Amino acid sequence: MHLAFRLNTKAWRFERIAVLFLLGGISCAWAQMPPGPGREETQRVCSGCHELERSISLRQDRDGWKATINKMVSLGAAGTEQEFSAALDYLSQHYPAGAIPRLNVNTARAIDFESRLTLKRSESAAIIKYRAEHGNFKSIDELKKVPGIDAAKIEAKKDMLIF
Repeated sequence: MHLAFRLNTKAWRFERIAVLFLLGGISCAWAQMPPGPGREETQRVCSGCHELERSISLRQDRDGWKATINKMVSLGAAGTEQEFSAALDYLSQHYPAGAIPRLNVNTARAIDFESRLTLKRSESAAIIKYRAEHGNFKSIDELKKVPGIDAAKIEAKKDMLIF
């Protein structure tokens, strides 16, 4: 009787909808991935640490994908050399770099700094925190003054930034 009552409550219906939504989001990203060699390997190695949408949202050339995979391996991503190689081939073919708009430093999210400038998560968070405390950046020199970031990475990719 208690279970029947719980199944009829609004809270329980909301919980079921939330779970279905979350599961649907995961399978939705998987369904959006084009078929091809390396798809399963990419899904397996990329979703072990973070959501799949984060992995496939990037658009990079082969060297960019290789750098991203190497970074993930250095952070502890699990997989075999063959799986990472298959993922590199798959990502390079299905998610290549295109005409990527410049990154607005004053509106970008932490994930944008991570993916576009290959910054560490802590560096991206430092930029967001600094921006929140000091206001919008006006120049590359201001951005490079953020404590705890690698200014060389910022300098190397300054052409893709706008303020």
